[in-house]
Amino acid sequence: MSRLARTAGLTDVQQEILSTVRNFVDKEIIPVATGLEHRDEYPTDIVDGLKELGLFGLMIPEEYGGLGESLLTYALCVEEIARGWMSVSGIINTHFIVAYMLKQHGTQEQKDAFLPRMALGEVRGAFSMSEPALGSDVSAISSKGVRDGDEYVLDGQKMWLTNGGSSTLVAVLCRSDEGHPEGTAPHKSMTTFLVEKEAGFGEVRPGLTIPGKIDKMGYKGVDTTELIMDGLRIPANRVLGGTTGRGFYQMMDGVEVGRVNVAARGCGVAQRAFELGVSYAQQRETFGKPIAQHQAIQFKLAEMGTKVEAAHAMMVNAARKKDSGERNDLEAGMAKYLASEYCKEVVEDAFRIHGGYGFSKEYEIERLYREAPMLLIGEGTAEIQKMIIGRRLLEEYRLEG
Repeated sequence: MSRLARTAGLTDVQQEILSTVRNFVDKEIIPVATGLEHRDEYPTDIVDGLKELGLFGLMIPEEYGGLGESLLTYALCVEEIARGWMSVSGIINTHFIVAYMLKQHGTQEQKDAFLPRMALGEVRGAFSMSEPALGSDVSAISSKGVRDGDEYVLDGQKMWLTNGGSSTLVAVLCRSDEGHPEGTAPHKSMTTFLVEKEAGFGEVRPGLTIPGKIDKMGYKGVDTTELIMDGLRIPANRVLGGTTGRGFYQMMDGVEVGRVNVAARGCGVAQRAFELGVSYAQQRETFGKPIAQHQAIQFKLAEMGTKVEAAHAMMVNAARKKDSGERNDLEAGMAKYLASEYCKEVVEDAFRIHGGYGFSKEYEIERLYREAPMLLIGEGTAEIQKMIIGRRLLEEYRLEG
């Protein structure tokens, strides 16, 4: 394990899993990541390797063929994978959010139908809340699911699906007014629908189109897409949990897991940026000595290392709180906010240490510099996290009387 960001209190099994993942990252991801990223190429061989390691079933209960591990174990694995290439961690994140939502909220029939195949990576998950016009305002969702006999008809356009093309099961949040009279609060009239589809682009099933990959500044390799529903019919038994009106709460539960994941990704990218910066600083010489011996560079390294440690500690705390069964929206919001902001700062400092070479695509730090900004907006912007944190702090410190 690295000298920074060690985690106390891990079991032998957890340590073995992390050691295996770290070795895989060092041997199978880091050597090829920059080339794949520059070509915006999907990492098929890496994903196949993750399947062989059983990582697609890491948090899925053993009764469904998974490893039954904790959110902490998962987050630490994500941290290692993001250290190699953040896009790969995104591929498994949305899969796990859907698996988690099924485990926590699905009917027994839904769990039996999907979780065993998800554990093997045969069914790959994605989830969809955002739409082109709403951003973080989930209450403004306009996509609709209307009951028609034993089916629902879904219409609307969704945005920013990670794994939109490669997934075969998408959890889609839509407005569903059935049983919810006019005037019902928006968050109480939303339903999560489990939509099965073929992998690929174009019309992937009647009424459902995945137009193609969105061209992004960074976070390449992984497919980010739109999703268009036009008279999409799905069976009524594909309402998550079997009851309408619970979708907002189900999605927010999944997003808490996602925020811990984004925090873990920030920790992993920051850790890699620190490794690159501290290594380059000991090799590059100016004025007759390695730049690591200049006080200005030592100050940068000190700040970077401290930020890596602090973000890791908050991420671990958020994961452990969720594993305990306690409410963790405050801890997850803080961890996501701090880790993503610190990641940006650590990456920029490593970029500065590299000088002009950091601007060259031959150096890995150039890729990290383009990847870090995604963490500032993924799973809720910094402003959204501050709103969550502020409201929860006021709840905790509310004056009596």
